[in-house]
Amino acid sequence: MKKDLTPEERHVIIDKGTEAPFSGKYVTFDADGTYHCKQCGAPLYRSADKFDSGCGWPSFDDALPGAVRRTPDPDGQRTEITCTRCGAHLGHVFTGEGFTPKNTRHCVNSISLEFEPAAPASTAEAIFAGGCFWGVEHLMQQQTGVISVESGYIGGTTDHPTYEQVCTQKTGHAEAVRITYDPTKIDYETLAKRFFEIHDPTQQDGQGPDLGPQYRSEIFYLGPEQKAIAERLIRQLEAKGYRIATRVTPATVFWPAETYHQDYYRRKGTEPYCHAYTKRF
Repeated sequence: MKKDLTPEERHVIIDKGTEAPFSGKYVTFDADGTYHCKQCGAPLYRSADKFDSGCGWPSFDDALPGAVRRTPDPDGQRTEITCTRCGAHLGHVFTGEGFTPKNTRHCVNSISLEFEPAAPASTAEAIFAGGCFWGVEHLMQQQTGVISVESGYIGGTTDHPTYEQVCTQKTGHAEAVRITYDPTKIDYETLAKRFFEIHDPTQQDGQGPDLGPQYRSEIFYLGPEQKAIAERLIRQLEAKGYRIATRVTPATVFWPAETYHQDYYRRKGTEPYCHAYTKRF
């Protein structure tokens, strides 16, 4: 299924444009996993085939079998590479440069790709609500051991809520993030401390200028251990003089938010306007 594309993504993927060199998020990215087509999700490249060519775009010396189609450009000078499944423009392929033993360089636009990390032996989840999910998502993504952060809605009474419905303040949902993490690299307590330090846990029903119950501070725990950790951290903060407004609630159904809400600040290249780190522990 093809995804909705932003104007910037359409410029490259549909109109065969090129992003500026050294501007893409995968230029120096070296995590273990698979790179997929941004438009249709088809797997294209393995991280094991990625190398640093110094050209300013992600470089791969091989593609997954049958995943990428080569087509000579009309000018006869270069060879375009596209996703075999959906035809999305990826970039160009060059040979004979001698960068690796395979003597091939797939020069790919980051914006045409979506990275899927290799799954660790086991994963765990955490759900936090702390105001606008854009900011919480962005600052949680920066933690080592965090595999993915998804924005969504939780704690309400309406199935499959939309952003517009949640904004009416009639569904009872909070904007929240669902974090998938590797427990061998980061634990729940570290994530919970990070949560308390990237938003104001003393503000009732809002964060900065974002006001309303959908912007409340709330921890949705997924088991008794998470509940105990959350309550213990709140006691620590209260002992320091903070009047904590954060609720601690059993998790209910988490409804993922619309596509345009996901990875908001990463896509925009900006920083949150109402979330910032403040050391509290």
